[in-house]
Amino acid sequence: MGQEIEFMIANKNDKNSWQPVLMPHNQLDVLIKEHPEISIIDEMHRNLEELFLLRNPKYRFDKNYNDELNKFLSCYDKNFGNWFYFPWSNTLIRYLPEGLHYELRTGRNKYLINDKEQAKFYNATIVFLGMSVGSHIAIVTVMTGGAKKMKLVDPDTISGDNLNRIRSGFGDVGVKKAIIVARQIFEINPYTDVELYLEGLNEENAEKIINGVDVVIEEMDNLYWKIKAREIARQKSISVLMGTDNGDGVIIDIERYDVNKNLPILNGYAESITSEILKTIIPNDIPKMAGKIAGANLTVPRMLYSVSEVGKSLYSWPQLGTAANMCGSIISMLIRRIVNKDKNIKSGRYSINPDSIFESDYNKKWFSRKIGFFRFVKKVTENS
Repeated sequence: MGQEIEFMIANKNDKNSWQPVLMPHNQLDVLIKEHPEISIIDEMHRNLEELFLLRNPKYRFDKNYNDELNKFLSCYDKNFGNWFYFPWSNTLIRYLPEGLHYELRTGRNKYLINDKEQAKFYNATIVFLGMSVGSHIAIVTVMTGGAKKMKLVDPDTISGDNLNRIRSGFGDVGVKKAIIVARQIFEINPYTDVELYLEGLNEENAEKIINGVDVVIEEMDNLYWKIKAREIARQKSISVLMGTDNGDGVIIDIERYDVNKNLPILNGYAESITSEILKTIIPNDIPKMAGKIAGANLTVPRMLYSVSEVGKSLYSWPQLGTAANMCGSIISMLIRRIVNKDKNIKSGRYSINPDSIFESDYNKKWFSRKIGFFRFVKKVTENS
């Protein structure tokens, strides 16, 4: 058995492991015999039957298909498929070959996403800058059959207070966020090409990371890199998408630099702010600038109040899992539409606010919301 496999099994509790290993068929028996503690998942029969039914929808209401199914199964021998070892879970899983795995995973997307759109989505290259909200976007993108090549960029580790919005458990506290996301991606599609940048975005790697991608997903906290990443993307005619938590809702920014290289950064909300200006800005001016960029006029009252309390009654601004999940769904959809050159997806800032949809007295409270906005502006101005 290969030294790499033995090393990975011996170090299966290593917090830094994130890549599965494709197992040669001729090593499987030895591996299983020497390591009976490995969990084995082999659902090949079930997966092939599902594939058969996807190709034969006439059997949806006719369960007399055993003869046809057996004929279909006879085309595949007992060694069919690929076995992948996942060191972080000490698990060996049998998958269909990539083409059939893709067909099975995307079979229930049919007509909602046509074949051409799905293929374009799958063959896209996407960079995800920031793995909090960004983690949801990356996972939903893979879940819906997108982006075979993904770049995950984040230097931070999982902490206990992240778990109100990141799909993980306390067993992952202390593990790099990007590693956790990469593991989840590979478990869905082990054929994904993932690059990790655990050092985060910096002056040495930013151009390389953003170069050649189809869409940039920007979900970083650092104001300098928010602007700098967009400057690089705009110069390369690459679209940028961002989702910002807003209570239970989200604010979505779409910047179609692939359509218009002269589009102002953050659709003009950054005004004349550049990355060079941010290099020399004093810390006290950052909240005021961040408030401008975030769009306080769209922010729900509880979020405004929370932001104004950071450093007083709050250590950091709050974020909810409901909003993070919503970002994942909406921005993943926008990625798919943009890589398919959908001209109906326009640049701009969009608010998806559940309060405005479900609260029966929402429109009656417009005045109190306006007062809350002015109080926030006054408080931020006084503190800067």
